[in-house]
Amino acid sequence: MKKALDYAAVKASRFVDELIELLTLPSVSTDPAYADKVEKTAAWLVDHLGALGATSARLTATQGHPIVTAHFQAGDALPTVLVYGHYDVQPPDPLALWESPPFEPVIKGSQLYARGSCDDKGQLFMHLKALEAWMRTTGRPPVNVKLILEGEEECGSASLPGFIEEHKEWLDADVVIISDTSMFASGVPSITYGLRGMTYVEVSLTGPDRDLHSGTYGGAIENPINALARMIGNMHDADHRITIDGFYDEVVALTSAERQEMAALPFDVAAWLKEVGVSVSRTERGYSELEAATARPTLDCNGIWGGYIGEGAKTVLPSRASAKISMRLVPNQNPKDIAAKLQAWMEAKTPPTMRLDFRMIHGAEGVLVDTDSTAMAAAAKAVEGVYGCRPFLVRIGGSIPVVADFKRILGLDSVLMGFGLDSDAIHSPNEHFGLDRFAEGIEAIIRFHALYADMAGSDEH
Repeated sequence: MKKALDYAAVKASRFVDELIELLTLPSVSTDPAYADKVEKTAAWLVDHLGALGATSARLTATQGHPIVTAHFQAGDALPTVLVYGHYDVQPPDPLALWESPPFEPVIKGSQLYARGSCDDKGQLFMHLKALEAWMRTTGRPPVNVKLILEGEEECGSASLPGFIEEHKEWLDADVVIISDTSMFASGVPSITYGLRGMTYVEVSLTGPDRDLHSGTYGGAIENPINALARMIGNMHDADHRITIDGFYDEVVALTSAERQEMAALPFDVAAWLKEVGVSVSRTERGYSELEAATARPTLDCNGIWGGYIGEGAKTVLPSRASAKISMRLVPNQNPKDIAAKLQAWMEAKTPPTMRLDFRMIHGAEGVLVDTDSTAMAAAAKAVEGVYGCRPFLVRIGGSIPVVADFKRILGLDSVLMGFGLDSDAIHSPNEHFGLDRFAEGIEAIIRFHALYADMAGSDEH
């Protein structure tokens, strides 16, 4: 292991230069205008993996964007680690708020600024560089490593479940490792054991068959914007609990041990609020900010539109009002079931003067992983080797749908060992990734490979 660690330290500057090259490729998956750039990024990764010595590195076309796979064979008797990452990125908008162009990476101090620097190209690339360190020093990693890198994570991963089903035999492994999460805080390493799921819907209320003059019809024809706003406003009660009938039926309560672990985390609420420009939080009654933001279900209106929104005034009574609504779900809540419950609730409250259109866009299940597994023990020891302290085990509020897919289709648990920070501005202008954490992630992954090989081997005897 020492040779691989020393190699990574010596080559650190080149590793950053190569990451910068990857970040210049604008692989925005949700916008068809970038489709050729997404494919070019996939081809770049295939070439890079081939140059590292993968026994197979290939690009597989899908109905959407390509999936990149590669294999580093170490030995039939050794455990196999499946690495997942995504090379697509969020749209860079709003461009005016970027301090430097999103696809022209720039280093400011110890931070690398670019779209995708943290989510997820920077973290994905840590795995490639850890593999390079092994390949260039010992000729192979201490475990078999397979990689599956997708280009649709930021737009719902529509092609991935089918790909996993179709390639179950090739994807056979002992564990999945994913670096697409954050540490709890700077200098406070953590490993994620819980993720929230997601249900995302679009709804519309339609009243009159066209926009109407509010002077002629106002007061006699009901306004769809008013009705939809009223409906959304009633989706929470005074205790900030969601009022959808049956919404909490399948929620598994936090255990006292989990609540104690969360309370022990060095969480500065005032600083956390200040980071996002607010001074007061609003949580579900009876839950702390950390519990509410990571381990309780939510419902949020993500966008609402209708009528006239241009400059000046136009006295219109709109025909239609629409909104996008997301619900973060906890493990055991079913995305389709929750969507159906929301639809039934909205249908019951739709005024007789209007028609409701309801469409579920996508969903993902929440996940809890086994914190007592050999792979989790190896990951904890690897992170401790880098930071000098045991990592906290945490739950996070975001969703990684593929974690549930790996469990459902392949029967594999995932180790979620990420090195981002919540302050890295992922999905926002000026996304960045600390070069120290990039190097530390590479080191932790090198250590994980060696430790997991030893610990998994010991389990078999």
